[in-house]
Amino acid sequence: MLYDDLTVNEAGHLFINGADSLDLAKEFGTPLYVMDEDKLRSNCRTYVNAMNKYFTKGSRPLFAGKSLCFKGIYRIIDEEGMSADCVSPGEIYTAIQGGFPAEKIYFHGDNKTDDDIKFALDNKVGYFIVDNYNELNTLDAMAGARGIKQKVLLRVTVGIDPHTQKAINTGRIDCQFGVPIDTGQASDFVKACLAKKNLDLRGFHSHIGSEIFEPYPFMMQIDLLMKFANDMRGAYGFTAETLNLGGGFAVRYTESDPEIDIEGNIRELSEHLQRKSEEYDFPVPQILLEPGRSIVANAGTTLYTAGGVKEINGYRNYITVDGGMTDNPRYALYESPYTVVAAGRMNDACDFRCTIAGRCCESGDLIQENIMLPKAERGDIIAVLGTGAYNFAMSSNYNRVTRPALVFVKDGKGRLAVRRQTFEDLVACDL
Repeated sequence: MLYDDLTVNEAGHLFINGADSLDLAKEFGTPLYVMDEDKLRSNCRTYVNAMNKYFTKGSRPLFAGKSLCFKGIYRIIDEEGMSADCVSPGEIYTAIQGGFPAEKIYFHGDNKTDDDIKFALDNKVGYFIVDNYNELNTLDAMAGARGIKQKVLLRVTVGIDPHTQKAINTGRIDCQFGVPIDTGQASDFVKACLAKKNLDLRGFHSHIGSEIFEPYPFMMQIDLLMKFANDMRGAYGFTAETLNLGGGFAVRYTESDPEIDIEGNIRELSEHLQRKSEEYDFPVPQILLEPGRSIVANAGTTLYTAGGVKEINGYRNYITVDGGMTDNPRYALYESPYTVVAAGRMNDACDFRCTIAGRCCESGDLIQENIMLPKAERGDIIAVLGTGAYNFAMSSNYNRVTRPALVFVKDGKGRLAVRRQTFEDLVACDL
């Protein structure tokens, strides 16, 4: 199987961390997001332990809540020793409601409104990742009005293309996020921040993209950030204590994707950072990483119920399911690859070439195309693997479809973490 927490019994049923997926579908209904709590915790520990082992004291992973955000996830990442990367007041509110300490929150965003900044300050978040001059000036004024000195990192762009998809590449110079180093604007940004009386500059943040399999793009990022940090020390006497390298390593969505050694990659990054620090005679900075996908993706499976099969002679075959782009828009957006299996027929021959189609009135409502499965019957359970990241988080009510429930699985049993939306929920805000 693609992931080590997935097994198959003699009857051909897919088990997720010891729980029969067919039983989960029967108990909680479909579509259903299933999260393996043990896999989730293991992924957290991989980052926490490796960063504690190889990086300077104070280095830590920040869970990127944009990948999966609900109260229960924040209880787990707090217990596992992670901090949190939040990109909106809604994410901050969710984290705090989940019992997450506000001082461990890093607040991102390229267009923080006055209300956003006020909300974060009033809730005493630990750090702001300052993106631009408007935010810099507003934050300084608001912090001063409250009599506090707010800790900040400045977001800079380093101009690296890590060969990810354009839509998830945030390291290039021409980007709405951060201030570019190459144009000289980032240096001026640092100077302006250091002149603010109510801001406490601790270091720099940059983000070069997502779905990065190897450490080399991050090494290039370290090279550029360390040169910039050294230049800022020379220009302004400021020594950055923290470098935030942004988000994270890739995950395997299909058998053809390579295995990823996260601990090994972190070790290589630490060795590279040590060399650069020695080259510049610069104190080794604390390192922050912002994994999201690689914490939650492979812990998640989505279960659907098949409606039936449509065969179009000379063209293609479709298996329709009771979800689709409302609970997983990533194929419609990026043509993202996934592994799809027939959860109750794992021992049957996969001899039927088909496309998995959703229930929405959109020709682009597809989950995967041209895959091999057993020919489905109405009521079969279809499982899509690796859906823990950016599925629940990006779900919608398009066509007035209700959002699915989410369950945690531990010790072979499921427990409800997010209830299924009702029709009443759909109209709760309507007047």
